[in-house]
Amino acid sequence: MAARSAGWLLAVVLSSGCAGVADVTGTASQEDVTLLRADVAALKTAVRQLRTQVDSLPKTDARTREHGGDPDRQAAALTQRVDGLSTSLATLSQRVDDLSAKLEILSRQRGAALPPAAPAAPTTPSAPEGTHTARPAPVAPAAPVPAAPPGARSSTGALQPQDVYQAAYIDFSKGVYPLAITGFRDFLRRYPDHELAPNAQYWIGEAQIAMARGYTDAKQTEPAANALRQAVQEFRKVLANYPRSDKAPAALYKEALVLIELKDPSTAQARLQYLVDNFPQAEETPMARERLTALKER
Repeated sequence: MAARSAGWLLAVVLSSGCAGVADVTGTASQEDVTLLRADVAALKTAVRQLRTQVDSLPKTDARTREHGGDPDRQAAALTQRVDGLSTSLATLSQRVDDLSAKLEILSRQRGAALPPAAPAAPTTPSAPEGTHTARPAPVAPAAPVPAAPPGARSSTGALQPQDVYQAAYIDFSKGVYPLAITGFRDFLRRYPDHELAPNAQYWIGEAQIAMARGYTDAKQTEPAANALRQAVQEFRKVLANYPRSDKAPAALYKEALVLIELKDPSTAQARLQYLVDNFPQAEETPMARERLTALKER
């Protein structure tokens, strides 16, 4: 019964997790925050149930041995169950971390959207009967409120571009690369001309490289090569769409490194030369010159 309950919670929470991610890229409301809190609570409940199952497995196996049976087969089945539950537990724990981080962003945004409480109107004490009261001095007009700096949060309750970008970067920093790519693409779709757009495009390329490394570690050669080829395309979009951004030389350099890894040194050399010729002051340029020299000596 406990296994079925935990399994049901796992299916429900993992399927509803996509909605939680979508909430971060939409308009924050009190309902959004409440739903995310419910998701986090459900995940924590499922984690506790799975931990209880893992702890109870050795006892269950001992009771089974008392009633006879093949010890080797029982041990293998027990190990398989523990591995499966441990994997589910790790997945749920990661979702708890992700949803908690996004919930924190939404909560901060909701707090910033609340207007400050109006100050209480000053009261004038009544004067004793028969005395003259002085007319109160006119109140000086309030100083004009300065305009909000660029990037400041709006008081309308809507998530700002920085919040959408930060949510995607949180996923990237946690190693949840597919989700990070989705978040950065959504940011670019919503805010293609934002000052953070070149960065978002660049981090999509970096996420593809990280995914390629994971495939390589798992001995999956073809998926690794596909991810590297996709990284090349993503880095090229930085230069194509944001040629004057600070990320353009970095994207050029990373693209060249990936091309070298893909056994395409001639194209890599051309990209490095373009970097040296067009971005002589970039911090990547000295490294590009070194790479060029090494390629020419081959």
